Amino acid sequence: MMGNGDLERGTATKNRNQSYPQTYGAYDMEYSDSQWTSWLVPMIVVANVAMFVVIMFVNNCPKNHNGVQGDCVARFLGRLSFQPLRENPLFGPSSSTLQNLGALDWNKIVHQNQAWRLITCIWLHAVRVGLIYLLSGIGGSILSSLFIQRNISVGASGALFGLLGAMLSELFTNWTIYTNKVCAAATSLNKQELTAAALFTLIVIIAINLAVGILPHVDNFAHIGGFMTGFLLGFVLLARPQFGWSERRHRPADTRLKSKYTVYQYVFWIVAAILLIVGYAFLTLLYALFSVFGLID
Repeated sequence: MMGNGDLERGTATKNRNQSYPQTYGAYDMEYSDSQWTSWLVPMIVVANVAMFVVIMFVNNCPKNHNGVQGDCVARFLGRLSFQPLRENPLFGPSSSTLQNLGALDWNKIVHQNQAWRLITCIWLHAVRVGLIYLLSGIGGSILSSLFIQRNISVGASGALFGLLGAMLSELFTNWTIYTNKVCAAATSLNKQELTAAALFTLIVIIAINLAVGILPHVDNFAHIGGFMTGFLLGFVLLARPQFGWSERRHRPADTRLKSKYTVYQYVFWIVAAILLIVGYAFLTLLYALFSVFGLID
């Protein structure tokens, strides 16, 4: 949401997707002198964090994990430690725990009348996705604050664009995994063409959403900043071991894959990490210079 004035003074506000008319009146003038604190968003954040802690407590990886997929991650956390990355690469609980606690399952919803899963699945998370969401929102806010200085702006679209960007980079960095899995599901079609079609579809969706930002009263700087942050974070946080590594590592040495990740995955990871650090440092420096020379009101 982007506005052209101060909410507490009753001036107009502009949403990233819609606008509101300007209003004046005795109520507005009286309300402008009052102080208020937003409590809804912090409560939702706290509720999500608390829910994640409860999920990991119930999951209890050290006790319930059989060790076949590897060791629990961050075992020093005790019951709150994460499942092995080969089982859950997003730093979270096991699939069985998620299913027991209300994950979305079409069969259970349709055939077992468990419609409540449509609601409970919203509260089940993974650390990496949450981290991408949060940092993308911050990245979008930083870029927006530099270029939109005379309007207010609120909303989660920057963070959502970050998730779109992460989806795109995750497809790039795990390309061989998807092509091999697609081949097994549809052997009659060219696996590269199917994966390329999925990539093209995702790019079209992103392009359409960015094009919407050209419309008046839409904070496209937050969209672009969030998208770029999520795109780079996807290379850093969502890289998966190359296809067949988990199975072949148990074979004799002469038949094993030499590396867990491919060369291009390492290159993507290094370049993306450098760009993230340099980008955030540059924006911070730019913001400081703008403040010193009075370019920011």
